Amino acid sequence: MTKLSVNINKIATLRNARGGETPSVTEAAVKIQEFGGQGITIHPRPDERHITRKDVYDLKPLVTTEFNIEGNPHRPFIDMVLEVKPEQVTLVPDADDAITSNAGWDTVKHLSFLTEIIAEFKNAGIRTSIFLDPNPELVEYAAKTGADRIELYTEAYAKNYPLNKELAIKPYYETAIVAADYGLGLNAGHDLSLDNLKYFADHIPNLLEVSIGHALVSEALYMGLENTVQAYLKRLTKWA
Repeated sequence: MTKLSVNINKIATLRNARGGETPSVTEAAVKIQEFGGQGITIHPRPDERHITRKDVYDLKPLVTTEFNIEGNPHRPFIDMVLEVKPEQVTLVPDADDAITSNAGWDTVKHLSFLTEIIAEFKNAGIRTSIFLDPNPELVEYAAKTGADRIELYTEAYAKNYPLNKELAIKPYYETAIVAADYGLGLNAGHDLSLDNLKYFADHIPNLLEVSIGHALVSEALYMGLENTVQAYLKRLTKWA
């Protein structure tokens, strides 16, 4: 079964809009795990507009499943991850002022850069993943960096799923096949939801993990957090 890692950035966004500690990102992480979530994902940005550096350190002892920290590998980010030592770090090439992640790595152009950084993380025993557009040609170079996994950027799939789900998933399937050929583990995330997740999970081979935040937290406003986590887990059960 594909693992569900819940991105709790939006919990922090809501907290920061008012100030104080409500809602609590640490309590949310604990509850999500109690409700069956198999991982916690955060994406701290330099301006701390949602997850803060303090959150990163506060969450570390509370995440008993899998801790996945995403981000652009600037030096302060690298040093923080090396100190916290999550189970996984996901490298994302987002600009500091980006509202949300909007592209994967050009692994050809940034091969040397990524190789050097990934070596640092792997020497510290941290599993590495590269955020990647669904382009089979980039997979070979992702493998050359020494990364353990790639995370497929699924915004295009989510956008095109209502129009033609077979065409929407085609480049993702093709990329997944090549990733398996190169021995890369496969994650996915961005705009996956209760509407489009099951089809994706059922048709992408070797999918190890999905990271879902915005849709899950939004749906939890109507359904409750426990019910929503359980609904996502059900979507990830093959052929359920």
